Amino acid sequence: MIGHAHQLLTIVNPVRGIILKVLSVFVFVTMFACVKAVADEVPAGEAMFFRSFFAIPVLLAWLVYRGEFPHKLVAVDPMGHVWRGMMGSFAMGLGFLAVGLLPLPEAVAIGYTAPFMVTILAAMFLGERIRLVRFASLLLGLFGVFLVVFPTFSNTELTAATRLQTIGVFAALMAAMFSALAQVFARKLVATESTGAIVFYFSCMSSLLSLMTLPFGWVVPSLPALALLLTGGLLGGIGQILLTESYRHAEVAVIAPFEYSSILLAMLIGYFVFSEVPTPLMLLGVALIVTAGVIIILRERRLGIARIPKAKGAVPNQS
Repeated sequence: MIGHAHQLLTIVNPVRGIILKVLSVFVFVTMFACVKAVADEVPAGEAMFFRSFFAIPVLLAWLVYRGEFPHKLVAVDPMGHVWRGMMGSFAMGLGFLAVGLLPLPEAVAIGYTAPFMVTILAAMFLGERIRLVRFASLLLGLFGVFLVVFPTFSNTELTAATRLQTIGVFAALMAAMFSALAQVFARKLVATESTGAIVFYFSCMSSLLSLMTLPFGWVVPSLPALALLLTGGLLGGIGQILLTESYRHAEVAVIAPFEYSSILLAMLIGYFVFSEVPTPLMLLGVALIVTAGVIIILRERRLGIARIPKAKGAVPNQS
């Protein structure tokens, strides 16, 4: 009885869950900053390899520490891992491309279209109903995204920089779509697979798929770039663990809104590290995206919709 009570206490500790969630957000945004810092030197596919491959040792060490290696890596649904891995890998590669071409806050903000796309895809493939409040929130969030990307598409001067930014916007939107597909596949996986297995096979899959970009111009990175790439990979693994652990201590609806703290952090890093100044229109768009996302989260909590089973931990949204 004492052991059971301790287990319940460990699972239900919202303050600790929130702290872990915020730490995971900080780690992931820092990881994206590392990728952005080397974007002019290192192709997105190569950055994806470092992010995926060097996260694997961190994950395996975590599983050994928890006493879950190797039995927690048994795959009950191998093809489910393949599909989730493919969608997540496309999302990561396109996301890294977007981060290199867009201001960091803009790339992060556009990435938040993924939850809205998940709502649509879940209705199409999982039979979930889209009620009036969720539909209105969906429209509000998409309008916010429109405001964020409007300056790029309203620029009539087709300079090289404008073309690259346009490519970055489309890459970010495609990354969000593939991220949404990855989350839909992940929702099916959590019914039979452990969190460790989902993250491990995704990291392996994305490492292998990233090698397919070798013919498109991998480079031998400079020592500073190599250090940033390795740091990004290690941070990716640490971020996955922090995110997973956060959902073991609190309900999804309690800590999910703290995901949006990444936008604020991205703005700070963008301003102080990359000299990126957000426009008033972008700030308004970000505010609408955050508002819509939080409304959907709170609505689902009220309806008792459990997106990610607590017993399994979290399926990271980082793809």
